[in-house]
Amino acid sequence: MMHAMRQAFSANRYSTLLAGLATLCLTVGLAACDGKPGVSAGTSAGTSAPPADVKFNAVDITGANYAQKLSLPDFDGHPRTLADFKGKVVYVFFGFTQCPDVCPTTMAELAEVRRRLGADGDRVQGVFVTVDPERDAGPVLKGYLQGMDKSFVGLRGTLAQTEETTRDFKVFYQKVPTKNGGYTIDHTAGAFVFDPDGQLRLFVRYGMGAEALTADIKQLLAQSAVKKG
Repeated sequence: MMHAMRQAFSANRYSTLLAGLATLCLTVGLAACDGKPGVSAGTSAGTSAPPADVKFNAVDITGANYAQKLSLPDFDGHPRTLADFKGKVVYVFFGFTQCPDVCPTTMAELAEVRRRLGADGDRVQGVFVTVDPERDAGPVLKGYLQGMDKSFVGLRGTLAQTEETTRDFKVFYQKVPTKNGGYTIDHTAGAFVFDPDGQLRLFVRYGMGAEALTADIKQLLAQSAVKKG
């Protein structure tokens, strides 16, 4: 029962996000939503739009004016920012280690994507931000992530830092008491993808699948290669 409720809750949060994006599109005019030239929803003038022929499986949020700052200690206590991973496609997910389904499935899927990409998998960085810093101590977070992929980085801030970061990313999370006196956490189930230039590009829906995600990341890596060429 709790499993079904959590999945429904995550779906509702995602629907709310899409509704918000749609509303924002309407406020800046239809031309911003139909693929025609112009300033996209959530962008500022001068922000580059993706090529017209690029079609992603995930939600294209190129130019969104949120999720601009990520500065937290990693599981070893070292300060990290998005700039540390420049040159790579960065996949940022918010979750917690005691999550029974969404979190491990999501990170295992990303590990599979890296495997499918072969040598290019080294150009993909998984970043897991815990929304449960009280229980996810550094060693716990490190063991959880590196048990799935040695390259994964876990970030763990204070409660105040966690609140600030989730607010900037528009990520929802909330403690839910359990019958045994403990708690679980309901949270946004999607992930954010940044291109090798550090620009926010995609919102990945939970359960999209490794094949679809691999195709999207290949496009981002190819775009980066063209720019360098």
